[in-house]
Amino acid sequence: MKRIFLLVFMVAVTASMALAQKFAFVDSEYILSNIPSYKSAQEQLDKISADWQKEIEVKYADIDKMYKAFQSEKVLLTDEMKTKREDEIVKKEQEVKDLQKKYFGRDGSLFKKRQELVKPIQDQVYNAVKEISIEQGFAVIFDTASNPSIMYSNPKNDKSDEVLQKLGYKN
Repeated sequence: MKRIFLLVFMVAVTASMALAQKFAFVDSEYILSNIPSYKSAQEQLDKISADWQKEIEVKYADIDKMYKAFQSEKVLLTDEMKTKREDEIVKKEQEVKDLQKKYFGRDGSLFKKRQELVKPIQDQVYNAVKEISIEQGFAVIFDTASNPSIMYSNPKNDKSDEVLQKLGYKN
């Protein structure tokens, strides 16, 4: 009997604790769009990305010209010359693919530049959200920007402006 009573008591306490949890949400896209240094970093990344993309497109255009020239001269070339030209084209294509990977790959230059410019700002936002959560006793703070599965959220629970205030961007 004591075990059953203890078990019922534990379930009741656990259920009441679960019901007492406080939740809030933030919109990280809204927060970041209101931070001037983030906008500046994003513009810088966009410019770098566009420059690198143009460089790669020029190289692909050169390869295309090489290929078209090869196709038009193919009938006049010996087998040895054909093989040499084909190898040149394949080599150039591989160089461009390697350059593309170097710039835009998983651990490429753009990723590293993004880490350098944007990650410190994202870390500040995370720390501000964490402080608000601790100060106001929230069990969970959702991000509506990256989790679109939230069907409804009451605006009174939106802590985005408080995060911006904590970071010193809004009064």
